[in-house]
Amino acid sequence: MSKRYAIILAAGQGTRMKSKLYKVLHPVLGKPMVEHVLEQVKAIGLEEIVTIVGFGSDQVKEHLGEESKFVLQAEQLGTGHAVMQAESLLKDKEGTTIVVCGDTPLITKETFQKLFDHHEKAGSKATILTAKAPNPTGYGRVIRNAQNEVERIVEQKDASPEELLVDEINTGTYCFDNQALFEALQEVSNDNAQGEYYLPDVIEILKNKSEKVSAFLTPNFDETLGVNDRVALAQAEKTMKLRINEYHMRNGVSIIDPDNTYIQPDVVIEQDVVIYPGSMISGTSVIKERAIIGPNSEITNCEIGEETIVKQSVATNSKIGNRVNIGPFAHIRPEANIGDEAKIGNFVEIKKAELGHGSKVSHLSYIGDAQVGSNVNVGCGTITVNYDGKNKYLTTIEDDAFIGCNSNLIAPVTIGKGSYVAAGSTITKDVPSEALSVARARQSNKEGYATRIKNRQKDK
Repeated sequence: MSKRYAIILAAGQGTRMKSKLYKVLHPVLGKPMVEHVLEQVKAIGLEEIVTIVGFGSDQVKEHLGEESKFVLQAEQLGTGHAVMQAESLLKDKEGTTIVVCGDTPLITKETFQKLFDHHEKAGSKATILTAKAPNPTGYGRVIRNAQNEVERIVEQKDASPEELLVDEINTGTYCFDNQALFEALQEVSNDNAQGEYYLPDVIEILKNKSEKVSAFLTPNFDETLGVNDRVALAQAEKTMKLRINEYHMRNGVSIIDPDNTYIQPDVVIEQDVVIYPGSMISGTSVIKERAIIGPNSEITNCEIGEETIVKQSVATNSKIGNRVNIGPFAHIRPEANIGDEAKIGNFVEIKKAELGHGSKVSHLSYIGDAQVGSNVNVGCGTITVNYDGKNKYLTTIEDDAFIGCNSNLIAPVTIGKGSYVAAGSTITKDVPSEALSVARARQSNKEGYATRIKNRQKDK
């Protein structure tokens, strides 16, 4: 197998997006388009990847990092001109170079692999990735001769009525013999209405030299979508979402309503997980076997344990153990670590806190900057008062403690093992193990006082 290289075209501003964000950085399922492209070409094992950048070059470099080399196209003078910018890095190398646009996020590594293999097996100097378009309007048509060989590419504006009926289109992705590519680029002219250098002209130059040009027809037109505006961006998002959901379902995950379930590409989901509609699972989340997510839950960069239920809740950058019950309407904020068989109930917020095995925070509580042991019961309305306006402080609740409803735990403070905090208490000092702490005003009843108030109101 010959050495393989890639050139990713990512220099266009994308004016039709009507956005201040550089076009190829617009996300599809949470990841910039150009990053999708890079990951897929990288997956087939290349010697070198070169990304052509222009507008927003620093942002693109930041996203792709050391996975690619970069060349600046300071002036956007067409796709041929863009590829020319990689000359200093690739010109003298032997092998095959794929040229792909950074706004085609749906093309898979399998398609790239098949394109390379087809090109090298055919011994072609150039191979065009083509597809049959349901509506080819706007695309360049691939014209074949009587022997079914590629004859030329005809742009929409230059096509005859007969050529306009052709539904095989140029997707804008190519494989080239690397040295033949850069030699032909020297002959590409900008003698056209736009004054630009077009990469498809290389095909005609190679044909005029009697070099072999072939086409690989992909059966999946949807993969080849180029995103030029927000409508196409939404279409790409939908296509990738359904592709990912189908992958998980075929691997043993029950997604009740795939059209209304959003799972990002790097999420790992184990068998027999059930995901209900309206759920969003993002980042590098891992969902373990037999967990139940949703409906309407949002999980970001979390590990969710086996048989855990997350119902109508939000969890971010946290670890949640096995057989935990969360929700409805709970908020698990970053750096929470929730032990096995714990319970986080409705309208509970957990932030940067550790909860031990079997502990319960059932409703209407805030637990932040806390270490909570095992088998702790936190009553309704409890707050760890962790912030003095400048610094955060730690609350420690040891194993088997019982916190009564509507308690304020003023950090830093420790509630000892097996102790009780009476409902309505504001705790400012450590509570010893096995103690009962009561910190509230003594009740005083003034009989008849309510009647006196009512009589005054009547007099007015």
